Amino acid sequence: MNRRILAFTAALALACASAGAQAPASNANLGPQELVEQSAKRMLAELDANRAMYAKDPAKLDKLVGDVLLPNFDTEYAARLVLGQAWRNATPDQRKRFVDAFYHSLLRNYGNALIDFTGDRLVILPYKGDPGETNATVRTEVKKSTGEKVPVNFTLHKTDSGWKAWDVVIEGISYVKSFRTDFASEIQQRGLDEVIHRLETEGKPGPGGAGGA
Repeated sequence: MNRRILAFTAALALACASAGAQAPASNANLGPQELVEQSAKRMLAELDANRAMYAKDPAKLDKLVGDVLLPNFDTEYAARLVLGQAWRNATPDQRKRFVDAFYHSLLRNYGNALIDFTGDRLVILPYKGDPGETNATVRTEVKKSTGEKVPVNFTLHKTDSGWKAWDVVIEGISYVKSFRTDFASEIQQRGLDEVIHRLETEGKPGPGGAGGA
């Protein structure tokens, strides 16, 4: 679980391109490392300025991340890889519901890890990729509370609207592959609709919303 929290924290650091995500168009001209650097700085500045507010009001943190996640993270591409064969067999409605439910579930479960994330915990390492490539890996290190430095690599690809991240690899473990294994087993047992319903309702008040299986 700690690995997933750390990986998702790093993913959110990349995704948070601005406090209100008002300038995604300018990001289209950024290279992969520039995108990571600029995104991390802006996210940390917003957290530093309003940390107490976000700690008190999870809904505002949810809105902040929800507003800025999509411009820089290729959520549909990542979700397609997470579902694997199930994506190919899913209807357009099931695909859309899964993308929305999956990332809102991640946010509910791991979003609070952002509250304690500070600038001294993230080090972006020199970029070694070829500027002409359409796939890139940006290497970073995230310092845990124990002082241990953990390698966290962002996997990005170039799209028509600029570079977008689609995976985070921490200590050699891909979060896309990790979730794909988890969901494959659950979908086989319960079916895709039941999995989507669990993601949509877990953590919400009311019948069936006290936290899914």
